[in-house]
Amino acid sequence: MTPSRRPEGRTSPSQIRLFLALETAIFAIAALIHLEVLFDGYRDPSAAIAESVIGVVLLLGLVVSGLSPAWTRRIGLMVQGFALLGTLVGLTLLLTVGPTTGLDLGIHLVMLIVLVLGLVITLRREPLT
Repeated sequence: MTPSRRPEGRTSPSQIRLFLALETAIFAIAALIHLEVLFDGYRDPSAAIAESVIGVVLLLGLVVSGLSPAWTRRIGLMVQGFALLGTLVGLTLLLTVGPTTGLDLGIHLVMLIVLVLGLVITLRREPLT
């Protein structure tokens, strides 16, 4: 009997879960910054709530994908898509309503880059050429 292998080039569930864990950590750090746990001068309770909600959704996706590996890809797409949408709304509010700081812009840039990369990895079925 041959051991089952994932198709060549397809992202493994553990790779997707790695991104979900990283994304969860980024949103937790952002929430802690906006609650002034990590730095003073960046208090924004509304942003902290939004980042906490997104972080919890990502964390739940990570936990459920660990319990049901066959669903990891679908769960990853759903929770990362939700997080990307929420981040884009947050960035829009940041740029239009404010207050805008370099740290906030930097955090949002990191969030966007990691979420988009996570979605690309999650969607990957064939080797990139």
